[in-house]
Amino acid sequence: MTTAILSALQEEQSSLLQHLQRPRRTMHAGRAFWQGDWHGRPVVLALSGIGKVAAATTATALVERFGVARIVFTGVAGGVGDGVQVGDVVVAHDYVQHDMDASPLFPRWELPGYARTRLSCDTALTAMLLEAASAYVQSAAGQFESKLVAGQPRAHRGLIASGDRFVSAAQEVQGLRTALSSAGHEVLAVEMEGAAVAQVCHDYGLPFAAMRTISDRADDSAHVDFPAFVNTVATRYAEHIIQGFLQKL
Repeated sequence: MTTAILSALQEEQSSLLQHLQRPRRTMHAGRAFWQGDWHGRPVVLALSGIGKVAAATTATALVERFGVARIVFTGVAGGVGDGVQVGDVVVAHDYVQHDMDASPLFPRWELPGYARTRLSCDTALTAMLLEAASAYVQSAAGQFESKLVAGQPRAHRGLIASGDRFVSAAQEVQGLRTALSSAGHEVLAVEMEGAAVAQVCHDYGLPFAAMRTISDRADDSAHVDFPAFVNTVATRYAEHIIQGFLQKL
């Protein structure tokens, strides 16, 4: 029962690789896949690539070539929900593609052929990931520079939106939130890959869970030093939360 751990960032993957026992690299579809054991469990580490198509290709390779039993995704995201701050973690309950619009053939955001707008993550895996994230962020208070993480970080569970667009302007964020909210979709975070992986896992009947560390508010507000945040916060979050998650499997 191999667990695939997808990372959005090279820095995150590097922090995970150091825990891999007997690592071996396989090149497939132009991507590097690292197989090995972690806590006595077989795992495969891979980078998702940027955007939905790249992430879907990587997820499909994990299923078809490596026969994984589940996929867990880590990365960073912009926070858009009320109370979601830099340094927080959002564990996905489900996903929506905010740039999906096949209207008037289908309602806006509905996935053609699926008769649904949102794709759910696996309940059991999500619960374990949220428990691991909550435990770590609670213990992480005061470990980081205040300019990177201010106050007590929190773990949230909710809807994440993905799309092939880097959302960073306040006006765009507000428009996105308002439109989705009016249709009953209260989004907590926005990124570029997770919904595609959720769709691949749905197609293959594979359990999927995802967490995103909030690196900014996805608007015009002051941003932290992104490289510093990734290297000192996001990578440590990914390492400790995934370690806690694997111990719960």
